[in-house]
Amino acid sequence: MKTIKKAGRASNAGFTLVELLVVITVLGILAAIVLPKFTGQTAAAKTKAAKIQIRSLEDALNQFEVENGFYPATEQGLEALVSKPSTGKEAKNWREGGYLQKSTVPKDPWDNKYIYLSPGSHGAFDITSYGADGMPGGEGENADINSWDEK
Repeated sequence: MKTIKKAGRASNAGFTLVELLVVITVLGILAAIVLPKFTGQTAAAKTKAAKIQIRSLEDALNQFEVENGFYPATEQGLEALVSKPSTGKEAKNWREGGYLQKSTVPKDPWDNKYIYLSPGSHGAFDITSYGADGMPGGEGENADINSWDEK
């Protein structure tokens, strides 16, 4: 028996470039955390994951700036990426749903909040993870991971 298909409109469904970049970033973070557990390099993997997360936060902050004309102030913090700021300069074109895939700002791989300053000492903004010890400075896995060091 032969089936007949009706001609229809082509679907515009698909993925945007931003969605694909978010998926790639998430996969990179997962790979940086999970794969080294099998090879015993957890500390190096966490450092790499923090660098990837900082890059992702930088991308989201840049999108915020393009749409609103400014970076969130230190007081508004990275929370401005997931909820419209209620203090400071008004984000008139804030994107409904925010600028991150999840509705929360990620913590660094050691479960500490990222430090955000805007204006920063090294650019429009600075993002820092204090590493495994959660304290400024340090060496090895305790070393700070800074957005300006990664450029």
